[in-house]
Amino acid sequence: MIKKAKAAGIVAPQEDLERPINISCTAGILDPYVPPEGDARLSTLSKDGLKQRTEQLKQTAASQLAIRKIKNYDEDFSTKTFPEKAQEIFIEAHNCLTQFDRHKLHSLVTERCYPEMVRGNRYRTIHWSFVESLEPPKIVQVRCPEMVTKGNLYGQVTVRLHSKQNLMIYDRFGRVECGSEEPRDVLEYLVFERHLVNPYGSWRLHGKIVPSWAPPKEPIVKVSRIRTVLTSSCFSNYF
Repeated sequence: MIKKAKAAGIVAPQEDLERPINISCTAGILDPYVPPEGDARLSTLSKDGLKQRTEQLKQTAASQLAIRKIKNYDEDFSTKTFPEKAQEIFIEAHNCLTQFDRHKLHSLVTERCYPEMVRGNRYRTIHWSFVESLEPPKIVQVRCPEMVTKGNLYGQVTVRLHSKQNLMIYDRFGRVECGSEEPRDVLEYLVFERHLVNPYGSWRLHGKIVPSWAPPKEPIVKVSRIRTVLTSSCFSNYF
């Protein structure tokens, strides 16, 4: 088809093979934190769980080195005050999601996290509330990766958040798809990121780490409207 078009004198538009990239955030979670098995639960640890405990001790030195790099660009960063700040960002971002404030949500989550949060919510109504914190939030891992060029640093901080939340998701017909009115205990490992080289950058929610031993999510009940077609025989029987 291309050869015939060129022979007929038709000029085909040139294909642009370049892919735009966004340097305000990374494309994923580099060196993701591995939560210990049975965290926040009274259960016996397996051999894999004990190995995870020892790996945590080895990763402490890498976190300390990353904290020093972050403080070189962010003087206000502190491991004591950041967990509370991260929890406030998490709560405010989910409140913006339930209120459909997309413009403010962009300032609280990264460009990688935004599509994951809003995907499939166009015809849904979300009721979410943060009830209370069961344990104080704490930092479990800090990393300072580079992207594209050397010296283009990003800070990634993983925060452990154990809280009680309430979630109800309704479909476009007002029927409950997921959730319940009773608050549930939720254990989450949230990753916050900041472009350290950018002086106007801020800490934003970047993603969530789901451990392999976590219980499966509650399935969403999909409801669709069934259209009935009445024939002439149906009308005669009805009347």
